[in-house]
Amino acid sequence: MATVGILAGAWWLLGGPPPAAPPEYTYGVRNAFPNLAFTQPVGIYDAGDGSGRLFVVEQGGLVWQFDNDPGTASKDLFLDASDLISTGGEKGLLGLAFHPNYAANGFIYVYYTMIGVNDARLSRFTVNETDPTIANESSRVTILDVTQPYPNHNGGQIAFGPDGYLYVGLGDGGSGGDPLGHAQNRSTLLGSILRIDVDDGFPYGIPADNPFAGNVNGYKEEIYAFGLRNPWRFSFDDATGTLWAGDVGQGAWEEIDVIEKGGNYGWNAMEGAHPYPGGGPNVTAVVPPVHEYANAGPDIAVTGGFVYRGSRAPGLAGRYVFADYGSGKVWALEYQAGIAASNALLVDSDLLIPSFGVDAAGELYICAYGGSIYELVETPVI
Repeated sequence: MATVGILAGAWWLLGGPPPAAPPEYTYGVRNAFPNLAFTQPVGIYDAGDGSGRLFVVEQGGLVWQFDNDPGTASKDLFLDASDLISTGGEKGLLGLAFHPNYAANGFIYVYYTMIGVNDARLSRFTVNETDPTIANESSRVTILDVTQPYPNHNGGQIAFGPDGYLYVGLGDGGSGGDPLGHAQNRSTLLGSILRIDVDDGFPYGIPADNPFAGNVNGYKEEIYAFGLRNPWRFSFDDATGTLWAGDVGQGAWEEIDVIEKGGNYGWNAMEGAHPYPGGGPNVTAVVPPVHEYANAGPDIAVTGGFVYRGSRAPGLAGRYVFADYGSGKVWALEYQAGIAASNALLVDSDLLIPSFGVDAAGELYICAYGGSIYELVETPVI
């Protein structure tokens, strides 16, 4: 385990005297559910229904459920969508979201690559009427289809925001360098985070305060923010509602963004905070990343995480925890008053980390592509 002190360092940027430095800790990772194994897990979720169950999404199309107990030795199949999905590479079952009123309506939303093509589909399932612990696989309803010209940059994160709307992350359509110019083109859904109202109209409605709602320029009204290359995992801070995203870079810079309504995040004119050679022009002013790091050595692709609001690791309270898929490094970013004051390496692991998740208590879990679910272990330095 690596020792790290998350110190006051750059707090002076915020104005006024710096607060007392928090205590130093060592961090490591341990298998949170050592008796369970999964095949290419890409997400772990809580349903918000008070059941205490956790749900793990496998890229190949299966969703498993199990009790949130370190000693649990059994898992049950919740949904088998494998017959709907193309998998391999960046394709597969990539996102899951439970409706905020899931306990009453039983609605589950999934995002996946459609079988036989590169295109993405957002679908809704409903739990079985006679057994609400499993999804009714025949209940599938298509909410949104998105044409994808290439097999990579599928995005795939879906999540309900504190406003009750469903947010959907889409990559730029793939290949390298955004050759079709999607991310700066607001007449396409690609390269954007969408915001839709699944409770108003069918298959969905457009929130009245979406930035391009009612526009006469041909812009997609679903767009909430754009100029993204491949937003691989976004999340809302439970305490503040802030929307965080990790956007995977082309080959030079990985970035962390705080997503604002109507914001342009620069791709493909910019990669991180830097001009991208050969990219097109920005169509509006760019919102810069709050943090970036070089794509170099084992660091190859950012995995967006969560602002920690649990109780097991008090040294991480209020810090945004994220990782790099290739290197297995896990960091904690301190962010106050719009400034990224410090970023600390917590763990330099050997895990391939495609995703994080939180349970009902706000405790953080790490999906490892090798097949296990991990948690951070925090130990005060004596």
